[in-house]
Amino acid sequence: MVRDPHPTAIFGLFLALSAAAGGGSEVHAQNGREGGVLTIDQLLSIESVVGGAPVWSPDGSAILFESALTGGLATLPPEGGFPTRVPADMGGSGHFLTSQMPGWSPSGTWISYVSDKSGAPEIWIWSTRDGAEVRLTDLGARINSMSWSPDERSIVFAGDRYGNYDIWKVDVATRRVDRLTEDKRYEVFPTWTPDSRHILYVRLDDTWEDHDVIEVDATGGNPRTVLEDRDFFDYGAGATFGYPSVSPDGGSILFRSHRSGWINYWLAPREGGEPRPVAPAEADQSAATWSPDGRWITYTENHNGHHDLRVVSADGGEPRVLVSPEGGVVSSPSWASDSRSIAYLQEDLTRPRDLYVVSLEDGRSRQLTSSMPAGNLGGRLVTPEKIHYESTDGYSIPAYLYRPPGAAAGDRLPGVMWIHGGPTSQFHDTFQQHVQFFVQRGYVVLLPNIRGSSGYGKDFADANNGCWGHCDLEDVVAGADYLRALPEVDLERIGITGTSYGGVMSMYAVAFAPDAFRAAIPGSGYADWVHFYHSENELRHVKLLDHELGPFETSEDAWRHSSAITNVADVSTPILLVHGVGRYPGSDQSEIFARALENYYKPFQYKTYPNENYYVYGKANRRRMLLDMLDFFEQFLRDEGVAPGGGAAGDR
Repeated sequence: MVRDPHPTAIFGLFLALSAAAGGGSEVHAQNGREGGVLTIDQLLSIESVVGGAPVWSPDGSAILFESALTGGLATLPPEGGFPTRVPADMGGSGHFLTSQMPGWSPSGTWISYVSDKSGAPEIWIWSTRDGAEVRLTDLGARINSMSWSPDERSIVFAGDRYGNYDIWKVDVATRRVDRLTEDKRYEVFPTWTPDSRHILYVRLDDTWEDHDVIEVDATGGNPRTVLEDRDFFDYGAGATFGYPSVSPDGGSILFRSHRSGWINYWLAPREGGEPRPVAPAEADQSAATWSPDGRWITYTENHNGHHDLRVVSADGGEPRVLVSPEGGVVSSPSWASDSRSIAYLQEDLTRPRDLYVVSLEDGRSRQLTSSMPAGNLGGRLVTPEKIHYESTDGYSIPAYLYRPPGAAAGDRLPGVMWIHGGPTSQFHDTFQQHVQFFVQRGYVVLLPNIRGSSGYGKDFADANNGCWGHCDLEDVVAGADYLRALPEVDLERIGITGTSYGGVMSMYAVAFAPDAFRAAIPGSGYADWVHFYHSENELRHVKLLDHELGPFETSEDAWRHSSAITNVADVSTPILLVHGVGRYPGSDQSEIFARALENYYKPFQYKTYPNENYYVYGKANRRRMLLDMLDFFEQFLRDEGVAPGGGAAGDR
């Protein structure tokens, strides 16, 4: 549902703040630069020049990546140097849930991608020989995955032309498109066998929890189930499970599974038989891929938000840690065609993502891009401390603690609980631009991975199922108590914020724990799941709620119990509601919460940002939103004359 980008204020306290209002706090912060405080524009300049996943060319001479500098595609030689722009007219992906999936054809003759430049997302190819661009499809449908055949004659892909994702194939020479499957269930993420004679794809059940890997011949005939995987909820409609990857010799299938209680990779014989784990670990694994010679499998492994790059023999054995950045994250590995090097992305707590190459032989890495701007900005950022604190029911909650530069005991600084989205997600060892903005301005900020977070095993991820806003809120309140116990934090001045589920949790906090926080900023939150089900009903969110709270038809009470709006009468915390408007997907959930707050005469402010979907991505809008958030927290977390309960601060 597309929202009016300029909603009208309809209540006395229903404040739509103007774009020019509330800049005073940042001016004050800029004037206080003696301590090396970064301005908001300096912080917003710290962004990666690399987008998407790098892809090594078949001849090994170049690495393809999406470039934020050129606004399109670029290549770099693996030895380093100046990037070469790929002058393909990329357009957009056509839908907020899909990517453009740029990649090389098997011979390197073409670069393929998805673009909506013709009016709808279609598959295009760009010639590396003469720069010609060819549109291969004309389906007018979303495309969420695709793969080249090894003989380069066809591309197989998943498209939803008829309202459900099916498997399709396009012949590159003739541009003939054939529909290969017609099941009512989602059929996605197709890939090929090395001889180009068979296609494997993933079929999801109606709950998006169970996956079957199906094999068909190249015309879509003779289907057979190769393997079954169960109890692995797939919020990405197949993207969480990913492509079933066939070994270069055609005999084995590499796939991702939750069957051990952790997200690990498994190998299954293509002709049938019991799967075996590739490198079993009590850690989540991602981005596994075969070396072209079939001898090795590389993947990333997550230990409390730190992601390293590992390689293991395809025959089994102990994995080797190839890259392990201190306080960092490795992602998106891509093999060179000679199986001797791997391109990957790396970022850390004070640096944005860059492109690297590592040698399999000696483990030495080369950095190919440099995203950090000049001016010693990185040296003025805060590196958080990783801590654990105790919550109820025996849970030890991992978290990132950010202390402002120079913070000392007795400083009486305000504290902020910053909650991640999901809820089945987590904070990682990555650069947190918005958090750094507040830390630079004297706020102590805690980023907890509360129960329900990913990365700590299936039991921990499922620990808030059926009790959103209650059992996980206990971890948030315990985190606020942890902040209060710090010698530099003023125990009376603790706020809470976050986006998406972080916004939901901020709403939960003011509704279900009304005395825990001095101020709250819910970003793009959802207050009323019952209303959401009946009015918005976006499919992936409904699947998530069905999975975590139970199907609405049989679990409406749980949906209602986990809706902050049911307890709005108890709210006593000042609130700033922020979200985007103007583009799909929109939501009226913040507005619904604002109306309920207004009906009960509760203190709140309300701010929207135009030309966004429900979430705020644009740089100018993010800048404006951070300043609005800072003004709000400055007003309610730094005021010296008013204390909770209405008395003067000196009276407490």
